Amino acid sequence: MVDQLTSAQENRERIQAVESSFGPSGKPLIQPGRVLIGEGRLMKQGRRGPQPKAFFLFNDLLVYGSIILNGKWHKKQQIIPLEDIQVEDLEDGLRMRNQWLIRTPRKSFYVAAASNEEKRAWIEHLEDCQSKLLQSGSRRPSSTFAVTWIPDQASAVCMRCTNRFTVAHRRHHCRKCGFVVCGACSKKRAVIGHIHPTKRLRVCTMCHSSLVSTEAEPQETSRTRGDSTEKMGSDEDEVEGSSEEEDDEDTEDHNPSRWMNSQMDSWSPYVYLKPEHIRPQI
Repeated sequence: MVDQLTSAQENRERIQAVESSFGPSGKPLIQPGRVLIGEGRLMKQGRRGPQPKAFFLFNDLLVYGSIILNGKWHKKQQIIPLEDIQVEDLEDGLRMRNQWLIRTPRKSFYVAAASNEEKRAWIEHLEDCQSKLLQSGSRRPSSTFAVTWIPDQASAVCMRCTNRFTVAHRRHHCRKCGFVVCGACSKKRAVIGHIHPTKRLRVCTMCHSSLVSTEAEPQETSRTRGDSTEKMGSDEDEVEGSSEEEDDEDTEDHNPSRWMNSQMDSWSPYVYLKPEHIRPQI
């Protein structure tokens, strides 16, 4: 009993430290039954290229954020329920190793660990926590996930009209299919329910037509799919997510092969905090 109380107190202090590291802008993390399983840094592909992020694995959540003040403070907190995660293991590339894909309803992104052992630990523990959570019957797994964007370098022309990209004829990405498209082929905006329930996102002409057809179906079916469309009146009308998404998630340079393993040499290793998934008495 004493050991259980000690473990509960240690767990509460660890979660409190993570919560406090995000400052007043972070959401509360302490909750009855929640256990901090492990923490560490991973390289995450974002709009500005690969960036080190602090990741925290709980028995019901995956939390990550940007690192400031030498890792003592974090910002742009992102919280993903484990039932909304799908993990896909990936083989090593020519210039990048220890990578895998994390899919969620709102976004899908690549991450990489400093070693294969850390990669395996992250995937194993995440899937184990997810399995236990779903077996408890308290959560239901997500059935819809955001597409992974096709890298800019995969096409020199728009994948809809085939016009060549130039400095003036820029690349964009359709949030529905992930294709690389030009501005002229992505003037429309649509609400894609599983990504964001209210904000209008950039979509290509073909996906917009598909969404319009969906809206023409019976109202109950359309509501279930959660997609609605609207033409953009001007660039000022476009709203594409939170500041974290604008600065980091809208991956216009989504090419994992550009990552360099040397950026991870000095990182702190993944720390597995709870060898056994003990339900603390908080």
